[in-house]
Amino acid sequence: MESPPKLSPLPPLEPLAAPEKSGNPTWREGYKTDPASFDEMFTPEHALRPHWKSFVEHLDAMGPQELARRWENGQRLIHENGVTYNIYGDPRGMDRPWELDSIPLMISAQDWSALEPALIQRAQLLNLLLTDLYGPQALLRAGLIPPELIFSHPGFLRPCHGIRPPHQSYLSLYSADITRLPDGRWSVLGDRTQSPSGAGYALENRLVLSRIFPEVFKQCHVQRLALYFRKMRETMTALAPHNRDNPLIVLLTPGPYNETYFEHAYLARYLNYTLVEGGDLTVRDQCVYLKTLGGLHRVDVILRRLDDEFCDTLELRHDSTLGVPGLVQAVRAGNVAVANPLGSGLVETPALNAFLPALCKHLLNEDLKLQSVPTYWLGRAESMAYACAHFESMVFKPTFPSPKFEPVFGAKLSREERERLLAKITLQPHLYVAQERLALATVPAFVDAHIQPRHGVLRTYLVATDRTYAAMPGGLTQIPGASDSLVFSLQRGGGSKDTWVQASGPVSQFSLLPPANQPIGLSRAGSDLPSRVADNLFWLGRYVERAESAVRLLRGIVVRLSEKSVLGEVRELPYLIRALRKQRHGATEIVTQESELPPQDELRYILDLSHSSNGLQATLQSLQDVARMVRDRLSTDTWRVIRSLADDVALPVHSSQLHLNEVLASLNYMVITLASFGGLASESMTRGQVWRFMDMGRRLERAVNVSSLLRSTFTKSSKEEPLLLEAMLEICDSFMTYRRRYLASLQIAPVLDLLLVDESNPRSLAFQLVALNDHVDNLPRDTAAPHRTQEQRITLGNLSMLRLIDIDAISKLDVNGRREVLENTLRRVDEDMASLSDTISRHYLSHAQPSRQLASFRSGSTA
Repeated sequence: MESPPKLSPLPPLEPLAAPEKSGNPTWREGYKTDPASFDEMFTPEHALRPHWKSFVEHLDAMGPQELARRWENGQRLIHENGVTYNIYGDPRGMDRPWELDSIPLMISAQDWSALEPALIQRAQLLNLLLTDLYGPQALLRAGLIPPELIFSHPGFLRPCHGIRPPHQSYLSLYSADITRLPDGRWSVLGDRTQSPSGAGYALENRLVLSRIFPEVFKQCHVQRLALYFRKMRETMTALAPHNRDNPLIVLLTPGPYNETYFEHAYLARYLNYTLVEGGDLTVRDQCVYLKTLGGLHRVDVILRRLDDEFCDTLELRHDSTLGVPGLVQAVRAGNVAVANPLGSGLVETPALNAFLPALCKHLLNEDLKLQSVPTYWLGRAESMAYACAHFESMVFKPTFPSPKFEPVFGAKLSREERERLLAKITLQPHLYVAQERLALATVPAFVDAHIQPRHGVLRTYLVATDRTYAAMPGGLTQIPGASDSLVFSLQRGGGSKDTWVQASGPVSQFSLLPPANQPIGLSRAGSDLPSRVADNLFWLGRYVERAESAVRLLRGIVVRLSEKSVLGEVRELPYLIRALRKQRHGATEIVTQESELPPQDELRYILDLSHSSNGLQATLQSLQDVARMVRDRLSTDTWRVIRSLADDVALPVHSSQLHLNEVLASLNYMVITLASFGGLASESMTRGQVWRFMDMGRRLERAVNVSSLLRSTFTKSSKEEPLLLEAMLEICDSFMTYRRRYLASLQIAPVLDLLLVDESNPRSLAFQLVALNDHVDNLPRDTAAPHRTQEQRITLGNLSMLRLIDIDAISKLDVNGRREVLENTLRRVDEDMASLSDTISRHYLSHAQPSRQLASFRSGSTA
């Protein structure tokens, strides 16, 4: 079994009834194959292919309703686990769910036994090709490759020429996009040699389908994927130039805005690697180090998901901020291994397809087993003439991959468009290739409650092993978004499928999880965080607490509006609105008590505050964004809580009819959801640095919010003070404690005692300072230093100040109707909390990324 991050349990599935001998079910009648294409499920005579028999019998037994029900469970799994593929410009942005079809692609054991060695041969060939091109370049001297294809290629990284990777493995990982020709032969549409993506999505697809079709998966004897990932881990370990017994392997990602960031985080968790961005790494003395709270840790292997040119901002691309300055130098010195090696994208050009058969014969003394789609490099006169003579059947592409040039289908061009294209090609023919347009194979897909054929392309994955390659038994099948489309792009709304390769014998039960009876060395390691991760966790805690504070304050306002008909009857409401505005904007403007607007209009005004640029909705979005950056550090349940805040919570501010009960229900749900996050953090997280920095953010933010509330309500004389006392106890979730101690008598001194200095109250200011003092005492620091750190002095100073407060004295009003001592105390807390945030950022987090701005923060600080 695979061993991914834990998924939520599904309800038990009902046992299937015996397959019905229906002969010709309805769904099969509507499945219309294209005679010009190879269909994976049916023969040209519409007979079911033998290896599909078991699966189709189960489909027949299920019926469309049961299939749809199970697929709803599958979609729920995808949604709850936050499986996303980010599409630039999509309205759903970074929350676009991963598109998975419920019908897998079935490949027989016989077909796979012929395909696997052909893929291995192709990977070996491309590896030898890269070895020569970045080494002696004998193939260029022999005229087997035109020099224009190499020296004009932007992917030929001259700083990397002469660098020899460990074991001469230029292709630690290799991927090929393949399809079937009409006669059933496999053909390669494209090679992926830089940092092949999709293996993590293939694993996720397998997990979902094996959960919704457990009995079908077992009876179809599907080969499992865990062995491939074990070999991948073994290969990465073997690449380490030093410390091979326990190398530090990191997965380098462009960051959370990359379209496949979910996969990066998912693979990092599954393979137990540290997920890093370029800013997490630094080069010192030609070695790469990971910046952590405890210091620099030497990195042995970098599994990169970053394109070649972005990996080193010093030698490769100066305008990029994604890479690691000096990485090429460290690689050249042999102090770190990169998989795949820098420059391996050189052989992704489709123009090489025209030369691979001859190269295979020269390098391997074998015929090429897996042919490419017929390709003509237009830098040759004879190829140019052939492409022009067969223009209608050609697809024109750039020689060197470019996002600015879309494939052009000759048959779809008008006469004027054809002439313009040919004129453009004639100017620089070596920059273009022509490929024959193929009738791509079709695969079954579940569309609109029916199974229909869709064109499909299979992305296969291979990993280098000892002098050969091992292929993943399956891969990621891609289908277009429309039935007549030939564009296999997930960025353009395409979907994916799981790929089931049947075993010829018993199915391996290997799992990346160790057997239950295998002894495991005890360890409590894993608490040393990369500084960027600590920064994001710190802000995750702050945003969670900021959201909860805003929601509780909003709820207190809405509850009071719902009890009265006009604003003037809620005498404490202007002060609560002032607190809300001050919390979000630092403003002092309030609504006058003489307002006679209906409660719905006052509520709309208040909700508009929550939708401002610094309001509740913006806070929730920031919470989502920062949580995504530490996705690999959060449990599945914690992630589901965060997702539910975006999915299930919406304040109806733009509704034409506002109903107080609906708004109140939404706010109540938010309080419960945010409280569940706190519960998970408190009860489920080990007390390491992950928990510490997140909780430190929460405590600091809660201290700021409690101080702000008290300053907004009790520092000046007010005839509405009894009402404000009740409101503050309610908003700070301390009303029951107060009633138990003092019954129904509301006075300022006991309220301030409970909310300000009572260290047993989790909502009090003193409680937050006690927790912060403990956290900063346990931060990594030089224990030999004789003096306290700046952050220790701040927290201990504030805590001592509160412990020495005379509650009766600060509760009394002076001759000006003010509580000046209370005002000064709370002002100092505000200033010191801002200073504490700055100090923590400067000492532990500032080198990780630019500081975030707390918009209109009370004291104008940054953190």
